Amino acid sequence: MKLLVAALFALVLPAGALARDGRLLATGGASQVEGSAGGGIVPWAVLAGYGTRDQDGGTAFYTRVDTGDYALDAYGVAYTFRNRLELSLARQRFDLGELQRRLSLPWDSLEQDVFGAKLRLGGDLVYTAWPQVSLGVQHKRLRDGALPLAVGARDDRGTDVYLSASKLFLAGPGGRQLLLNGTLRSTRANQMGLLGHGGDRDGGRSLVFEGSAAVVLNPRWVVGVEYRQKPDNLGFAAEDAWKDAFVAWFPNKNLAVVAAWADLGSIATLDGQRGGYVSLQLSY
Repeated sequence: MKLLVAALFALVLPAGALARDGRLLATGGASQVEGSAGGGIVPWAVLAGYGTRDQDGGTAFYTRVDTGDYALDAYGVAYTFRNRLELSLARQRFDLGELQRRLSLPWDSLEQDVFGAKLRLGGDLVYTAWPQVSLGVQHKRLRDGALPLAVGARDDRGTDVYLSASKLFLAGPGGRQLLLNGTLRSTRANQMGLLGHGGDRDGGRSLVFEGSAAVVLNPRWVVGVEYRQKPDNLGFAAEDAWKDAFVAWFPNKNLAVVAAWADLGSIATLDGQRGGYVSLQLSY
């Protein structure tokens, strides 16, 4: 995995010269925790980087979410070809924290790799009347599926398919720019795949909704909210929708910093999982 990240990151580096004068600041979004361009917890129809149809571009990111009981670290890279096809690669490490201590589990963390691809089908975030629409896939593989399989998951790997539509309204409420995004996802993933796929309660696919709304305060500062519906496949623990409120800073096209307060509901029998979210993204 580290060699793959290094190789893809090396591909991203030369794109700085290519994408420097590409799309408007912040229109590439941030890096979602599964590696795709978008918000923190929801993929958007935008593609990583700032390249136009004649340019390539890409990103590298690191994100940490900490609720006190649990912590999630995610990092990865994404590369976009000609503002048409985005390929991404992410590694997630979920620290079991309080659950491990309470149950004396032999595992202290869960890790998974996420391989993503997103194809822009049509439209443009800014320059067309219709929204930008993209079709994406995220293939997820746990590095050790013993714990998820033991608590009822049917598989330690699986693939999500999603369709996203994003539009930036230049004259939104109060004269501010307003970005709206809606995503429909077909998934069997439990807690984003960290607890496997399918379960004793429901082994099939669920169609879930994810949404984002963001207000551009000025070209460098964006505030917004996100919502991510989740399937509820495992009998031993309920799974709740995720929500967050975020502020993003884009000082230039090479750097983005996102801070958020996330409400992740109940995770693996521990209720009230809320905490801070910080993400750093480098774009080229």
